[in-house]
Amino acid sequence: MSYECSSSDYNQAESWCSEIIASGHEMIFSLQSFHDEIAKASKRFGLSFEAQHSLFRHAHVTYMKRTSHSIRSQTMRHVKSYLNGTSIINLARKCNYPPSMMARLIVENVVAFPSPSKNSNRNTANNNIGTDIHNKKKQNDLNRATSINSVSSDSNNTTNNKKFATIALRHPEKILGNASRSILPEYLFSERNENTIEKQCQLIDNFSGLPLDYDQQDEEKVVLSRLSLEVREAIDSDPMYGPRQDKERHNVGIEYELLLEQTLTSMDIPYEAEAELRMRGTARTPDILLSCPMGIRVRRKESSCSTMIRGDGAIVQGQRHQEKEVDDRSSFLKRQSLINLEDGEDDEEYEWKIICWIDSKALFGDVETHTNNVLPQVETYVHRFGPGLVIYFFGHAPLRMLGNGHGDVVIMDHIPNTMIMPTGEIMR
Repeated sequence: MSYECSSSDYNQAESWCSEIIASGHEMIFSLQSFHDEIAKASKRFGLSFEAQHSLFRHAHVTYMKRTSHSIRSQTMRHVKSYLNGTSIINLARKCNYPPSMMARLIVENVVAFPSPSKNSNRNTANNNIGTDIHNKKKQNDLNRATSINSVSSDSNNTTNNKKFATIALRHPEKILGNASRSILPEYLFSERNENTIEKQCQLIDNFSGLPLDYDQQDEEKVVLSRLSLEVREAIDSDPMYGPRQDKERHNVGIEYELLLEQTLTSMDIPYEAEAELRMRGTARTPDILLSCPMGIRVRRKESSCSTMIRGDGAIVQGQRHQEKEVDDRSSFLKRQSLINLEDGEDDEEYEWKIICWIDSKALFGDVETHTNNVLPQVETYVHRFGPGLVIYFFGHAPLRMLGNGHGDVVIMDHIPNTMIMPTGEIMR
């Protein structure tokens, strides 16, 4: 199944994203509403849920780059509103700003960042957390947060404070739960604001959603600060940003990289993965570096000047690789091999191209992301290794709208099911 959308569907989907983002729609501040609206839009524009989700987030990131400076330039105004009782999630709605980012902005300005005098007490308390693997990772985060020492350099202070804020967003109950220890003294009045309701809560893990482990003396429920509760609410309401979303995107990226590796292994195609390339000190590392050039069959695109194999079996070298020797690849394709491949499809619509590397992208290849982020990255692979393949697993904009690096970058939405070795051997 192809996930290359039509030009009209793509343009309509982009326009919808822009309108929703500019209007500050409720879906930006509610996880359930976000999923519902993305599902409706995906059906409307003929995209998969993942493609519509990815396209919307890329559009929102672009919007944030244009507008976030105006929000941050009024930081103290937003902090004052919070101190006077406006919740973080309502501040986010009012400013059309992601809830988790608004939470970070508030945390960076009202929290009492740790000093050396506080480290020993906090580290002692934190050492009592569970000893299983999951809690060890969490303990490392907490220890890092409480071991950030005060230094004389303002720039170092800023860096350390940002690191502390990042960890506080991951574990708001643990880091921010005690108001008297976590909030600056001059801002403690915000915890007693008449609009603030104290709640008794168990500490919940940010990723698993399960209650955290306690020592026997801490088994009773604890009263958490208003700040920690509102940070948790903002993090849980944000459908696109925050610790959980960052981790999910990272895991999805790894999942598709593993899928690519396993598929190539099952096809007996020799390659080196990114980890192996890094171990031997390769500066530029695509996800897959093929051990030898491979031929793949792709949909024909006009004005292509990349390395390709014509229907008569002759190899045609692109403009940027004309000086490379290709005589030893003449056996790359036999006429009978072409006839036997993908029977029933019109050969006029396809051409054969040589690739030397593959890069996996677990996202939708919209025009802006492809042009500004992906293409500059993979062109460094072209300079070092030769032509290659980018796979947008969630689909991509129409090929005519995407740059191909002078024909050296092939774009697909799936792993090729057939490749040809330099010897002419067909790998399926």
